[in-house]
Amino acid sequence: MMQIGLIGIGAGVAAALLFASVVSGSMLSIFLFYLAPLPIMIAALGWSHWAALIGALGGATALAVGLGGLYFFVFLIAAGAPAWWLGYLTMLARPAPTQGSPALEWYPAGRLVVWAALLGAAIVLVAIPSFGTDSESFRAGLRGALEQMMRADDVVPGQTGLRASDASGVGRLIDFLVIVIPPTAAVLTTITNTLNLWLAARIVKFSGRLRRPWPDLKAIQFPRTVLALLAAALVASFLGGLLGIMGGALSASLLVAYGILGFAVLHTLSRGINSRIFLLGGAYAAVVVFGWPILALCLLGITDTVVDIRGRLARKRGPPAPQ
Repeated sequence: MMQIGLIGIGAGVAAALLFASVVSGSMLSIFLFYLAPLPIMIAALGWSHWAALIGALGGATALAVGLGGLYFFVFLIAAGAPAWWLGYLTMLARPAPTQGSPALEWYPAGRLVVWAALLGAAIVLVAIPSFGTDSESFRAGLRGALEQMMRADDVVPGQTGLRASDASGVGRLIDFLVIVIPPTAAVLTTITNTLNLWLAARIVKFSGRLRRPWPDLKAIQFPRTVLALLAAALVASFLGGLLGIMGGALSASLLVAYGILGFAVLHTLSRGINSRIFLLGGAYAAVVVFGWPILALCLLGITDTVVDIRGRLARKRGPPAPQ
């Protein structure tokens, strides 16, 4: 128990330092900020979810002492609690349903991706009331925060505020950012949740402490109820008002999850193709460089959920030939 406590405290301090780096305002600090959940996830996967819980609370307490009480809740909501929960679910297992089998049935990897998306959306939804409790006050609050940031970055000697020649262009930019920031923040948080969990698992596996067998990521699946939730979120996103903003954030997170599922389907469908490496490499590069091709992968993931493309292909190919 002493070891778990010490590991948790160390993970919490590391996560707090990564989280607090954003105060410096440098570009590197943004990257470090998004890595803040990683130490807590490593503690959960390599030692115990109790170590992760100690890390989450310890990191929040350290930030509250160093930067103010508000950071206790900000850290817990944005990094500590999601990291602990994802780590807890990853190591969740039950006896396999086969009688007499000592094997364990681990929490499905596909559902972990869904949870990463739900937590990504939840972080954004929890942050929305801090800017306003309705759509107009939210947009006004977010616009004011962006304008303040712009002024801080665009001050000329002897003047305060934005340059007059830039005011019109900056105003249009701010209007655009007010619209795209909620879904974009949900997308980034979903991606970083997923990548941090994958990276934590790889680190713990390399150290030899990962008790869970590495899952076949090409075979991940989502429950069909997630598709119904996505449909409801998309409908809500067109209703306008604060509900529309929330629906847009949730839709963006779930679409990213289905994009990840689409990559899993693409890996399966491309088996046996001579140019497979170029096909997969091109798909990853297109998503990273352009972004919008992820929509095609979302559609592929949704289609697989509905009609089971991979299952149909496996039945068509038949069992693998004996070695």
